[in-house]
Amino acid sequence: MKRPLILVVNDDGISAPGIRNLIRIMNDFGDVFVVAPDSPQSGKGHAITIEATIRCDKVIIDDGPQIEYSCSGTPVDCVKLAVNQLLDRKPDLCVSGINHGSNSSINVIYSGTMSAAVEGALEGIPSIGFSLLDYAHNADFSEAEQYIRKVTKEVLENGLDDGVCLNVNIPKRIEGEEIKGLKVCRQADANWEEEFEERTDPKGRTYYWLTGKFMNYDKGTDTDEWALANHYVSVVPVQFDVTAHSSLVSVNKLLLNE
Repeated sequence: MKRPLILVVNDDGISAPGIRNLIRIMNDFGDVFVVAPDSPQSGKGHAITIEATIRCDKVIIDDGPQIEYSCSGTPVDCVKLAVNQLLDRKPDLCVSGINHGSNSSINVIYSGTMSAAVEGALEGIPSIGFSLLDYAHNADFSEAEQYIRKVTKEVLENGLDDGVCLNVNIPKRIEGEEIKGLKVCRQADANWEEEFEERTDPKGRTYYWLTGKFMNYDKGTDTDEWALANHYVSVVPVQFDVTAHSSLVSVNKLLLNE
């Protein structure tokens, strides 16, 4: 029997420590095929390249059996190219990450990591996005590994509902404190209070730098933000159908008087 074919993508770039760790882990589960951006693509969301060429070159970065391509496009471009051009069969699993930093709550909307996983689900592939709440380049992924392995094993063996992928966020490693386990959660009601810092470049022209503060308005104990704050791994099922089903009746009444 063939080993599972696992597509690995990310948004931090193909040389980021997060994806290098994820590739190493996935090599234990199947045949690994990597297509990842050649440079950081954080915050790209579900962007695709439509008015520029995309270059995709085979590379060798680390020892291992994996096949790797470095892509000039977005994380979603990477999934599309892999599935529609580079591979001769559909992957059995698509994993994205390990992202350096949180993709919990509203961050899922902006995340290139999670958009790649959502694109995998659109293609009919069981897909998972993994993120570690540590932005450091030298982040410690050791404690995250057992949870990545557990979620990967269960999804490979049992699959996911059609159109659904998993958003897995893992707390930052803290000396003397162990992760308490997994929590399946809903997305917290949270947002960014954003500011644009106005600056002037050496030529006297104005430019802006986005800053902000993350605000969690949700007091529930069943959310990803609660789980992470209490040192659990949060797992949120995410779907690409963004229809507000609960509002269909009210919008019908508003517009059609039905």
